[in-house]
Formats: sequence, structure tokens, C-alpha cells
Amino acid sequence: MTLLGTTGTTLQNPSVDTIEIRGGRPLRGQVDVRGAKNLATKAMVASLLGSTPSTLRDVPSIRDVEVVRSLLEVHGVSVTDGEEEASLVLDPAGAESAGFEEIDAHSGSSRIPILFCGPLLHLLGQAFIPDLGGCRIGDRPIDFHLDALRNFGAVVDKQPNGIRLSAPDGLHGASIELPYPSVGATEQVLLTAVRAKGVTELRGAAIEPEIMDLIGVLQKMGAIISYEPNRVIFIEGVEELTGYDHRSLFDRNEAVSWACAALVTDGEIFVKGARQYELLTFLNVFRKVGGDFDITDDGITFRRGENPLKAVMVETDVHPGFMTDWQQPLIVALTQAEGTSVVHETVYENRFGFTDALVRMGADIVVHKDGIDAAERRVARRPLEQAAVISGPTPLKGIDMVVPDLRGGYSHVIAALAAQGTSRVTGIKLISRGYEKFLDKLTALGADFDVVG
Repeated sequence: MTLLGTTGTTLQNPSVDTIEIRGGRPLRGQVDVRGAKNLATKAMVASLLGSTPSTLRDVPSIRDVEVVRSLLEVHGVSVTDGEEEASLVLDPAGAESAGFEEIDAHSGSSRIPILFCGPLLHLLGQAFIPDLGGCRIGDRPIDFHLDALRNFGAVVDKQPNGIRLSAPDGLHGASIELPYPSVGATEQVLLTAVRAKGVTELRGAAIEPEIMDLIGVLQKMGAIISYEPNRVIFIEGVEELTGYDHRSLFDRNEAVSWACAALVTDGEIFVKGARQYELLTFLNVFRKVGGDFDITDDGITFRRGENPLKAVMVETDVHPGFMTDWQQPLIVALTQAEGTSVVHETVYENRFGFTDALVRMGADIVVHKDGIDAAERRVARRPLEQAAVISGPTPLKGIDMVVPDLRGGYSHVIAALAAQGTSRVTGIKLISRGYEKFLDKLTALGADFDVVG
């Protein structure tokens, strides 16, 4: 089956896994971004805590949302489409336990089941976690999660096919300090502490906008949560929470991805729904590289500036730093910048694997697996950090490649769109985990591609 990407409408077909891209055409037009993957999926889990139904709006139509919906339904939660487009109504009235096999069958490669633990322990007194997957971008231990749950009073029983948790005496408030401001562990504490008896003090918390939006969701449900500027969050447990009605924060990662696509293809893309405040750090780097943008109440228009792109030094970090999910598409653009750029990856230790394909396309990228020192660095070095040195500009040529992970796969696609010749990209289904109607959006922006299988 072959569906044309430029002469007709392509539908987001879940069976599509390979596309052929003819590069060299600027991307121009508009894309709409819905709610953030990293908020919508967690807000869906939070619905388990309510005694009444919840309504979540601006829910992206992506694979990860489908996974969480399936997991909720396996646990007896009714999930239906709301009256408003892209909205869900979640009713936990029939919630019940589910077995390892059912959870494992519906979770796929997602790591979201770990966040079900706190709500299920409150609701049912037990929870199960199968072996967890996720993108191959580095070690993502669940020790932070399990240690936090133990502090709340959970009993953790590791079994051959996963982990069983119970709370024979209920869950109580705790004093927890994270060794690293982990987003997932912070979410775990929030989802568990809101109904635990007593007060929980969390130090070293993540403060990403999606975390703040989740706090907003929980507050609408009746939670009492306050935070201080030094990464300390206090949660006073309450006996009962009700459902919420909430519109998700926009997806920062998708907005940045399309901004970089405009930069590398020398196009112009209006990202409807993007907001300035949550993108301040990225916008500064985008401007330093040589990008230009216009900000309105409806969104942000991204384009390349009049002058050649310039090399930059970037360090990934937790919020309010430069997000690790932003460096992959930016590196593609940096292959076209004049001079030598350096990207220090301090969050995950194995997130430069996608550059192998860029090198085969003609990019000059050297990965330093132990990281490198630099006088201008501001982020403290971490034991497992790496660095990529990108020298440019270098012309890119089309090749055959396989998607390695979500953000790396997107970066492969925009590299192919900027390259001369034809590229064949396999593994497109993985990109649907985080990009709604991905092929439709490429078509709307004028990308020249065929769907081949």
C-alpha cells in the first residue's frame, strides 16, 4: 500500500511503519499542539483518586494515551469520549484489581503502570507492576518510586514476573528527599501523598510545568498542596477527593520539535497552542542559533533568521533548564550551523545513539561518552553524562534508517526532510507514542513522502 504525503490526505494508520522521504523541501504551514503527553497520561491516572467522574480536555490522540486508557479500563474504570472534541470522561466507580498478565498485555513498552501504585493502594489496598519498558535512552530505575512507596508504608514484594505492592495498614505521610529531581518520582509522591494520612514533605522535587499542572489537577480534586522555591513540596493528606474538570497544558516537547523542523528545513511553521512562558529557555537558545519567532496569544511562529545559523553550547538539565527531550531535534539543526557546537547531556546517559544515523547522512558529530569539561559550563557534571560535538555546516544525504526512540526518531525524520535525496525511515509507529497525527501534520506542512508499509 502506498499513500502519497503531498497529493492527498494521509490518515494516522497504526499499521504504517515505514515512509520514504524526498528531502530538500522547506516545511511551511500550521500545526496544532494539544495537551502534553507528560501531563495528560498522569492526569488520567489521577482520576483513580476521585469519588466522582473526571473530565480531561485537550487530550492528544497518541499511543501513550491509548495505553493508559487501556490500563484504566483493565482496572474497571469507565473511559468514554467527552462532548468536547479531544476530551475524555473517566469514572472510577467500578475500579477493581487486575492481574499481572492483563496489565502486562496492555502496558506494552510504557512505564506508566508504576504511577498506578499509589492510587490503587488507596483504592484497593494492592497494586501490581509488570516488568517495565520505555525508550532505550538510558537507565530509568524505579528504585526512587519503590523507596518512596515504602516510606508511605507500602510493602513491596518483588516476584519473577513483576512486583506486588500492598498496604495492610494503609498509607501515611512521609518525609522524602529525592537524590535527583526525578519527574516520575515526584509524580509518584504527589499521587500517593494526597490521600495518605498526615503531611508529606518532599525535598528535591521536580518542578516542570507538567508537574505544576498535575498539582493544579489534584488541587481541583480537593488536595492541599503547597510548594517552595527550593524544590520543596508539602502535601496534606485528605480523606476524600472528587473528580476534576481540566484542560491540559500544551505539549512543550512537540512545540519545540516543530520549531526545530522549521529551522533545519529553512521553513516557517506556526505552532498553534504554544506559549512563551513554558518555552523561555528554549526560545533563548533558538534565537542564539539564528532562529526567529513571533509570539501571539494563539501560538508561536518559528522560522530561520536572515543570517546563517550559528554554533552554540547547550547543557540539558531539569526545569527550568534546557530539557533533554529538546536536544535531539536541535542537534539536527546544529549540523547546519557555522562552527562547532557542543551539547552536554546531563539527564540521561545514553541519548546520543540517534546521531549514528546523522553521521551516516554526512553530519560531523563526535560523541564523548564520558562527557567533556568546558569553562563556560553552568550545570554540575554528573557521573553518567555525555557530550556531542557538532561541526558544521555539513550537507546531509538521504539514507535508510531505523527509529531508535521517540525523540530520536522524530529527529531522523526532520533530518531526512532537510537532506538531499531519498531516505527510508522504518519504525514510524514509535513516533506515534508522542506526536498526534504525525503523518497528517507532515502532509499539511508540505513534506514530500510516501507511506510504504
